Amino acid sequence: MTESFRWYGPDDPVPLAAIRQTGAKGVVSALHELPYGAVWPLEQIENRRQQIARHGLIWNVVESLPVHEDIKAGRGNLAGLFDCYRQSIRHLGRCGIRVITYNFMPVLDWVRTDLAYRLPDGSQTLFYHHREFAAFELFLLRRPNAEADYSEAEFQAAKRYFEQLTGDQQQQLAANIVDHLPGWRGTTLEEVRAKLRRCQTLDRAGLQANLQRFLESVIPAAEEAGCTLVIHPDDPPRPILGLPRICGNGEDIAAILAMVDSPANALCFCAGSLSANPANDVAALFRRFADRVGFLHLRSTRTDAEGNFYEANHLEGNVDMFALVKAVVAEQLRRRRAGRDDWRIPFRPDHGHVMLDDLAKPPCPNPGYSVIGRMKGLAELRGLEFGIVKALYPEAIPYLD
Repeated sequence: MTESFRWYGPDDPVPLAAIRQTGAKGVVSALHELPYGAVWPLEQIENRRQQIARHGLIWNVVESLPVHEDIKAGRGNLAGLFDCYRQSIRHLGRCGIRVITYNFMPVLDWVRTDLAYRLPDGSQTLFYHHREFAAFELFLLRRPNAEADYSEAEFQAAKRYFEQLTGDQQQQLAANIVDHLPGWRGTTLEEVRAKLRRCQTLDRAGLQANLQRFLESVIPAAEEAGCTLVIHPDDPPRPILGLPRICGNGEDIAAILAMVDSPANALCFCAGSLSANPANDVAALFRRFADRVGFLHLRSTRTDAEGNFYEANHLEGNVDMFALVKAVVAEQLRRRRAGRDDWRIPFRPDHGHVMLDDLAKPPCPNPGYSVIGRMKGLAELRGLEFGIVKALYPEAIPYLD
């Protein structure tokens, strides 16, 4: 695997010089300063690539080239938005950046209700609690007809929880959910309501049709540019805000890859997102779709019987990380024997714990992306891969270089 580390650009408190010391070789980044739907200028991409290269690193994955909300909702100037997206793909290809991540989650991207949940060892992690999310959308966002998505017991539990929150705690809950993503900072609840109104008639079949139209419009440009588009699974893999989610299990993934049957239409295999659905056998899912995986997020979650979950240590939680990395190594060796240029799959540790000296620093503006917890995860994953190769494929040890 190609060890990579996410970097949010020049304003990231984790500098490239520090990333260079983690053992990473690649950088996963994006032009977060640009609005959704804008063309990424060639010169700006190249400047960012060179900035990364000056620190001895390569910009090997874009995460993400955002899909405009109108594309997901299937309304507005779609032809113009598709043109802009295709042009950004062409520019990235010209700069040698071949893997482009995106997601198709309407209105909200990944969702957590607590960004600093304290674990028994004193470190902090990200947590999703169904009761707390219910309290947010029922009593803060006040989404029309939201109560229809909850049982009476769930409604009353959310109400009791909400009533014991102070005003500051209510504001913090809302900020945890809607105000932590690049391009979304400063988002108000009224802006979220406006986005929801634009999606009020969107059902599962409609969202799938909108994704297929998007893929049919942009995958040919990716093929011409030598790029691969990789879709990130839904996080969490369940309906949110009354809206459908269409990338949460094996059947969903198979349907998406079949929409445009091309190597350029591929998967960002996020083990953590998929593991938040206990019905998913994450290692088996990788083996099923291994040939169409272009990028890996190696993390894990710990779930409970009510569907709540937190980000576990990278080698713990719901994911059998040994089985998963073993399958990844086998797939890479298969690709290498087949002479494929993309045999080495880029991966990054994801959503590391806040720990050690990072606990004394101001909260990271990018929750889950403080440095020490991710470096710990990267070290564990690199060691796991090395051990698997040395034990099972000793003749292939040079491939780790």
